[in-house]
Amino acid sequence: MAITIPTWLTLFRITTIPVMVAAFYWPHPQGHIITTAVFVMGALTDWLDGWIARRYNMGSAFGAFLDPVADKLAVAVTLFIIVQRHNTVYMALLAAVIVGREITISALREWMAQIGAHGLVKVAALGKIKTIFQMVALGCLLFQEDLFGLPIFLIGQSLLTIAAALTLWSGVDYLRAAWPSMQK
Repeated sequence: MAITIPTWLTLFRITTIPVMVAAFYWPHPQGHIITTAVFVMGALTDWLDGWIARRYNMGSAFGAFLDPVADKLAVAVTLFIIVQRHNTVYMALLAAVIVGREITISALREWMAQIGAHGLVKVAALGKIKTIFQMVALGCLLFQEDLFGLPIFLIGQSLLTIAAALTLWSGVDYLRAAWPSMQK
């Protein structure tokens, strides 16, 4: 099996996760900037690997498997460290909604594939919009300090609230699409 450029980018994205965690806990005055930069670099490689795969027809079965795994790992780990630092009920609930939906939809996709109905639970435009809100929110929450007079953490928290709402909405859409198959 030859590993394609998009798959290498996805593997790179996975390796940025422990680097981001280390930077998050590094007691350096610029630690939050480095953490955010590593996270943003990972998020951009997520976009880039998909673009390259589509543009140059470099998709692979392994890449199709690995890409959502990398996304879910990055989001879950980022949410965990953010909640650890900002341990409020509200932040924990937002994280639980997002991680819970990801686990549920991953299990639903696997089950639908087993019964031969995987085409019913494809990624939709709403999921892409949710991902954009989520990634920008997480970047803001990692940065956490005001910038140019803007309350970056509050903006991140607001965007994460929207992302959680979109997460629930898209999760309901997936379940609705799968519901007829679930009743058999």
